[in-house]
Amino acid sequence: MRLISWNMAHRKEAWYHLVDTDADIALLQEASAPPQDIAARIEVDEEPWRTDAADAVRPWRTAVVRLSERVDVEWLKPIPIEEAVGGELAVSRRGTLAAAEVRSSSGARYTVVSMYGLWERPHRSTNSRWIYADASVHRLISDLSSLIGHQGGHRIIAAGDLNILHGYGEEGSRYWAGRYQTVFQRMEAFGLVFLGPQAPNGRRADPWPRELPRDSNNVPTYHTARVSPTQATRQLDFVFGSHGLAEEVKVAALNDPAQWGPSDHCRVMVDTR
Repeated sequence: MRLISWNMAHRKEAWYHLVDTDADIALLQEASAPPQDIAARIEVDEEPWRTDAADAVRPWRTAVVRLSERVDVEWLKPIPIEEAVGGELAVSRRGTLAAAEVRSSSGARYTVVSMYGLWERPHRSTNSRWIYADASVHRLISDLSSLIGHQGGHRIIAAGDLNILHGYGEEGSRYWAGRYQTVFQRMEAFGLVFLGPQAPNGRRADPWPRELPRDSNNVPTYHTARVSPTQATRQLDFVFGSHGLAEEVKVAALNDPAQWGPSDHCRVMVDTR
């Protein structure tokens, strides 16, 4: 089975790139409603195409999309946390997490999850101009916990744009490096290990960013509006999986400039063996 994780930057042209791939499942972030001609070629849940936040309603969301007939999909309905009861998939913020049960043509079963770390700001009393996403990601991890009912044996693949860094902080900040590391530690405590993408499964940043440790295997998956994919430096997109899946899942960033596509994020490919 082949999956693609991709922040589409709510660009409709990204849908045309997506359906021309040979992937079976797409784990999407910042996905706006597909054009009508694309909607006829895919299957997706019936959730509204929006992300709810206090400052605005954004007309895009996470989604799990069926792209081929080689897989069977059962979507798990997200329920706002204040409305959910035991046994339901409670989500802290609608539009930031989507999940489904998938069965491949070989009969292998997986729970797949698309995640998006929404940016937040400190309380006005701090007089701070920070933005951060790790708080949103920790809420996503809490939401994910409802999909784990045993200490082991689950088969979960969770991927997406988390808007955090791996192994360091911006401009070498030890403070932010520590905050970001708690995300990876907490995921592993739940039984979900970091699977990539990491070099050599993706192009490294060139020239090497000053803020990035020399021993890092990070591969850039995002570029700002001021630069092209050739100048991308930061990895914001990550894939996690159950301990038992580490040997049967290969993760790669399609971050060569010729592969990048119309979004500011590249696609991340996840292949199961």
